[in-house]
Amino acid sequence: MREEVLEIMNIITLDALSRAIANRVGVGIEEARRDAGFVLDIFGFDDRVIDNVLDPEDRQLFYILEEEGMLVTEREETTLYDGREWRTHYWQLKKNTILNYAKDENKRLRTVLYDKTQPIRDISDENVYDTMTEDIWITRKINE
Repeated sequence: MREEVLEIMNIITLDALSRAIANRVGVGIEEARRDAGFVLDIFGFDDRVIDNVLDPEDRQLFYILEEEGMLVTEREETTLYDGREWRTHYWQLKKNTILNYAKDENKRLRTVLYDKTQPIRDISDENVYDTMTEDIWITRKINE
């Protein structure tokens, strides 16, 4: 019942953002919880935060969440008293998207490898090139 009330009010909780990150980015729930905690610490009680508070390394997570549609960037332009333009860049939470992604039915499909001689197996966490057999590489070399 509590989750339903928070969803109606569009409040993003640590749990909701963690599930959204885990479902869409494809990381484990513990890593997603750490990332979500970091994001919520940056935003605090606001829906929008100025870009200048982020270190370049920290900004990478924001770019990933922007790519997944959970964050959006915006900017404001102001004319200074001497006539120069000043731009301020912001990050904003897309609350409805985050709450939608937090639901289990929005889990991203995993990558699978199908081979007639082997059962279907999940290779999402593997290097795809390590899964290829030597004959695939030989075939490519012959065709070149």
